Amino acid sequence: MNENEQTTLNHILDAAQSEFLEKGFQSASLRNIVKTAGVTTGAFYGYYKSKEQLFDALVGKQYNFLIDLYRRTLKEFEEQSPELQKNNMQNYTADAMKQMTEYIYENYVAFKLILCSSDGTKYEHLIHDLAKMDIDATHDFSLTMKRYGISLETINPQLEHMLISGMFSAYFEIVIHDIPRENVDKYISQLLDFYVAGWKEIMGF
Repeated sequence: MNENEQTTLNHILDAAQSEFLEKGFQSASLRNIVKTAGVTTGAFYGYYKSKEQLFDALVGKQYNFLIDLYRRTLKEFEEQSPELQKNNMQNYTADAMKQMTEYIYENYVAFKLILCSSDGTKYEHLIHDLAKMDIDATHDFSLTMKRYGISLETINPQLEHMLISGMFSAYFEIVIHDIPRENVDKYISQLLDFYVAGWKEIMGF
């Protein structure tokens, strides 16, 4: 890609970012994006085939990185001994969210798009996707504890989904409500204290 082509691409991405942030994916207009970018429709389609592909260019890499980061953390936790899992559950969750937070604030606009403007795309399910991984990990943790001789209370699946989805929904308020970075670590620490204490009470360990 030569310099002129890169400049045109940057104009398209900048215009798309503004349009999606203002109107959301579904209401965003390709005509407005093309006009704001100062390119022809034909030129636009030389870069992207659809509005979906354009949105993907703005958030796809960041979405996948966050999902993979959390998946790796859960896998590392699962590979620990049962005793370490029992004693370090909060530490692993806190470490995962610390890494997630750093990445989110380094790529803030992308996550603002994902959390506030992605209805109608595959990215609108970020909370659901993270919650699904956490639910599976919670089941594995429960089985590990039982093999270790610790019998945990069985949680109603609907309640489990509500609690885990609620935790991630609360976490992502940092982006939805534009919480300043300097305030975030304290909020997340308190959020985890609240949820971990609740899980221990409900699960009985």
